[in-house]
Amino acid sequence: MSSKKIGILTGGGDVPGLNVVIKNVVYRSTSDGHEVTGIRLGWKGLTELNFDDPESVKRYIVPLNRENTRTIDRSGGTFLHTSRTNPSKMKEVPDFLNRTDFPSAQGIKDGVPTTTYDMTKQVLSNLEKLDIDHLVAIGGDDTLSYAAVLDKQGFHVTGIPKTMDNDVRNTEYCIGFSTAISRAKEAIQRQRTTVGSHERIGIFRVFGRDAGYTALYTAYVTSIRCGIPEHKFDLDKMIKLLLTDKRNNPSNYSLVILSEGAEWEGYQVKEYGEPDAYGHRKKFSVAEAFSDEIIKSPGIETVVSDLTYDLRSGVPDFLDTLVATTFGTMAYDSITSHNHGSMAAVSEGKFAMVPIPDPASGPRKVDVDHMYNTDRYRPSYVNKEGLAVFLTHA
Repeated sequence: MSSKKIGILTGGGDVPGLNVVIKNVVYRSTSDGHEVTGIRLGWKGLTELNFDDPESVKRYIVPLNRENTRTIDRSGGTFLHTSRTNPSKMKEVPDFLNRTDFPSAQGIKDGVPTTTYDMTKQVLSNLEKLDIDHLVAIGGDDTLSYAAVLDKQGFHVTGIPKTMDNDVRNTEYCIGFSTAISRAKEAIQRQRTTVGSHERIGIFRVFGRDAGYTALYTAYVTSIRCGIPEHKFDLDKMIKLLLTDKRNNPSNYSLVILSEGAEWEGYQVKEYGEPDAYGHRKKFSVAEAFSDEIIKSPGIETVVSDLTYDLRSGVPDFLDTLVATTFGTMAYDSITSHNHGSMAAVSEGKFAMVPIPDPASGPRKVDVDHMYNTDRYRPSYVNKEGLAVFLTHA
């Protein structure tokens, strides 16, 4: 195979395991005589890169080799840094470019006209100037949605799914998920002593804007109740179940974990701040709102804990290291096989290369019928024989 120049970037939120992927792509590629270019700050790097400005090139482009990636897998975060940038819908065009050169779209937000710009032409131009033949994009559904755009433009892209929410379509597992569950389990087990000492109801909040996998699997391994975005629970029933758990517990406490997007009948998650590049606004804590409802019961107190950013920090656990290592080598094998538009994945419990998800499909959701007990507000523990570890149903 002739020498290629491979680009690699990470986008969206960081998770443990990203550096493992980067290192393995670099090691496999350079062993076969290929050159690897790292693009810093995700899609922002390819959008704002200005070749006429040496400082811009220094900020956004870093040649990758065995020497500068040798130890990066020993730490969390991303060596290439990241951003939430959507080149298809940029609010501003960089100063060194002429905005009239890019397609624009008009909209209305809060009664005020808005304009966004499609910077795909700039991204493709920079990829051409970098002589990149194939791009490896590591990210969640937002980052990969733009990878799908580039693939439709004819540029060769391979995707690698990462998100602690585990909600990317076409795969049962995303890098970062296992470490997030492990960290959440450890935090909850530690806090049992405090919640129990004060005889309160412990309420934990985790990420999960649209999908409840992180809350569901944490509840599964800690044997507590949970609320997920895919099913609005009955407020009075949930409180009654938690009070019953509390009475039946010799230490007189109970626990529940809520996805940030969880809701109950009559309550809608509240948002604040400006939308990010993909239209997502930050959410007020559903755990605090739920606590306000619980403490209306006489004599009942709560402890509220936000288990969010801590779950995505630090080094990856065994499973995330294993999957990240494998996904990195699978991506390289896909490139050398002249494939594109594909994504490393786990399908029916087996590693597989699958199509990059269609952005119109949105995030993958919990299968409530098979995974969530809507009567007890707990994960479903039955009918698991014969299933792959992360498969929802046969």
